[in-house]
Amino acid sequence: MIFPAEYKSVGITRTDPTGRIGYPVYFSTEYLISDLPSGYSIYRVKSEGEGLLKKLISLELLAQGKEIIKFREKLDAHDRTRLIESALPLCRGDVNTVIFEGMDRHITFVHEPSLHEIMEIEIIDIMPPEPPWLASAIDRLVRSGILGELNIRFTKSLIDLRRFEGERAVFPCYASELKGKYLDTDTDIENNSELVGCDISRQIFELRFPNLTYRHINMCPLKAELYMPTKPFITRCCQSKKSGMVNINGVDGAVVHWGASEYDIVDAIRMLVKVLKGNNQSARKE
Repeated sequence: MIFPAEYKSVGITRTDPTGRIGYPVYFSTEYLISDLPSGYSIYRVKSEGEGLLKKLISLELLAQGKEIIKFREKLDAHDRTRLIESALPLCRGDVNTVIFEGMDRHITFVHEPSLHEIMEIEIIDIMPPEPPWLASAIDRLVRSGILGELNIRFTKSLIDLRRFEGERAVFPCYASELKGKYLDTDTDIENNSELVGCDISRQIFELRFPNLTYRHINMCPLKAELYMPTKPFITRCCQSKKSGMVNINGVDGAVVHWGASEYDIVDAIRMLVKVLKGNNQSARKE
């Protein structure tokens, strides 16, 4: 796949550039799209010199004519994942390249699109509420385009606590509206209860009801009791001191606080992507 890292490296001309070897070209131009009445051609550019204008020394043809189509809708040119996913179904038969025009009218393209370079991150979250806060916040962030240049997409693994509802179930907070009793409001909790909560919930239970026996189901995603991550992930924890990068069963992940803002979530995702890219580079060197 060829997908320019930034659209500033893509130039466009309405003349045939093949006869212009030796002519000046803008210093940042790495690719050149020729838009002629006969169709599009896309070239890889090689230039030399210093300053704003360099000398064009060679052109490598990447695609032309029927191999290229232009996407009809204007998209966010920074949202690389969406552009790749949009190009994939269009590259059939002779077509191997899709040109995109951004909402700011800048031009870029994807040649031989592939999902191979897109990292998949798993959202591990608890429900109810529905939708869960972390998952719904990331949905909004994806739609906003703020994560677009990271080459990532998300899957969801949602731990539904409703399967533990029952007369003996004790949940941390009445706000969950789960069917059972609540550690923060109820006093008539009985022996042999089933506490569905994290380590903090267990500590509170034992402080409030030191003489009761109970079964503890640890719902904290970091404990991997209810779900074991299988790919890079982001999740949340009620203990702010546990926020940051973690590794569970050999899988890297990011942890945000239970009430993290969208700003905090973006920071955590960017840090996770940085860690994953570092790991990939190290693996290539080995």
